[in-house]
Amino acid sequence: MHQVYNFVSGPLVWVAFGIFIFGCLYRLLNMLRLVNAKEKWIFSYMSWKYSLRSILHWLTPFATLNMRKHPVLTLVTFVFHLCLLITPVFLMAHIILWDEAWNISWPALPNALADVMAFLVVGGCLFFLVRRLKRPEVQYVTSPSDYLILAIVAAPFITGICAYHQWFDYQVMTILHILSGEIMLVAIPFTRLSHMVFSPFTRAYMGSEFGGIRHARDW
Repeated sequence: MHQVYNFVSGPLVWVAFGIFIFGCLYRLLNMLRLVNAKEKWIFSYMSWKYSLRSILHWLTPFATLNMRKHPVLTLVTFVFHLCLLITPVFLMAHIILWDEAWNISWPALPNALADVMAFLVVGGCLFFLVRRLKRPEVQYVTSPSDYLILAIVAAPFITGICAYHQWFDYQVMTILHILSGEIMLVAIPFTRLSHMVFSPFTRAYMGSEFGGIRHARDW
């Protein structure tokens, strides 16, 4: 079991980060290549002003009409994404690993707060699961891969919670936690999770078109 831990926490980490970084770069470069080949005219009206206006507006809770129409979904979505991004970066145990490997560190969240945030991520995944199962308009655009993506996102947090509270076998949960985190990293460039990479470009495009061409707001 110790050899398995050394493998998933050593070489496999490098492989996962390598696929994540180069996969994201490949997808971005491929997007720019396709735009340049098929829709080069888009560059003629791209605007920093309208791009940033749109991005910042859509990053503000309840700033858009659709957000205000669905307050519960908006609240869950913002809390979910904030906890999903902040918790792994500012978790004390993760920072210690960075410090041991690279001699760099930064302020950490209190463990109790990070624990609550991890539970909020899992709760958010359950909310999105029930929504996909119950809402006809969401069911219509849901495929089996969407359920797999929810499982991929939830797994690192569920196993992390189990390891932190020492539920079940601690070593097994730790290995599963690391492995599921690596699977999530690898999945990001090649699944719908890639919206974390592409959403700023989508908003920049929409903001520039609505602001610069239609002279209207995109929210």
